[in-house]
Amino acid sequence: MSQMTSYSYGTAMRAAFEYLLENYPEVFIIGQGLWSPWYVGNTMTELEKKFGKERVIDTPVSELACTGAAVGAGLSGMKPIVVHPRLDFMLYGLDAVVNQAAKWSHMFGGQASPNVTIRGIINRGGEQGAQHSQALHAWFAHIPGLRVVTPATVADARDLMIASVLSPSPVMFIDDRWLYDLEDELPPVQELDLATIGPARLKEGDDVTIVGSGYSTQLALEAADALADRGISADVVDLRALNPFDPAEIVASVRRTGRLIVLDGGWRTCGMAGEVIASVTERVAPSELKASPLRVTLPDAPAPTSRVLEAVYYPRLEDIVAAASDLCAPASA
Repeated sequence: MSQMTSYSYGTAMRAAFEYLLENYPEVFIIGQGLWSPWYVGNTMTELEKKFGKERVIDTPVSELACTGAAVGAGLSGMKPIVVHPRLDFMLYGLDAVVNQAAKWSHMFGGQASPNVTIRGIINRGGEQGAQHSQALHAWFAHIPGLRVVTPATVADARDLMIASVLSPSPVMFIDDRWLYDLEDELPPVQELDLATIGPARLKEGDDVTIVGSGYSTQLALEAADALADRGISADVVDLRALNPFDPAEIVASVRRTGRLIVLDGGWRTCGMAGEVIASVTERVAPSELKASPLRVTLPDAPAPTSRVLEAVYYPRLEDIVAAASDLCAPASA
């Protein structure tokens, strides 16, 4: 039996970096604030001391420069990981991601593809305001040629990072700082093929399907527990991979439950929640649905700075439980 080790979400990601740096000499990490827990939490603690500052490279403040350098290194046979401590500021590096990394394999007939992993961290709450709180996963999922993963569990924080770096494709790895205190026990590493990663059912139920990604998946699991106290059994599906997106697991669940709620930490319009609902309704006949699908998202407004307004802006557990309870209520005669 494999020996289990206890990790938090953050230390599980650090374990992924440590595994990669130890076993793959072509791996290096580049970005801002990599030697500072203020920037990257406990996900990279003292890696520069163990592996050297030539492999864990803390850069000057230029998102475009460090991202472009990583894309070029990936094209040259290295396996770089570029870290953006705030997803918002990564927007300065989008040309290298969208116009370069995502397009090379297509433009050169599969003969060249940058083996680069771009880690973007979502920061929210704490009165950080509109320019520090954005979850832009749906943007990146829109881009053909760019794999997008959003780990929601301690196991995926470690294993999807390793799979991303070992994938020959450019990967956008988006983690959420609100998840860093999650804890779980994990077995030793087994390398996964990122091409096989799709939605995973984390909880089984018969009354309603609740879908999430990243932090929203944890909200879905908490909602499922609260709904169980009301006699409602929820099937919880974690997206894990947003691009390419395979809805088969969700479709199978909705065909059984007849009801669908999608939680998303992004905005409503043109968001991932709408994509999930569209993908399901294209495949599930109206006669198989017991209620119209529902999405719980951020309102279409920039994040507020006020703590009082933040409490209204971000979906709360009670909002999700109320929405699911209404969806599962018997139709009135």
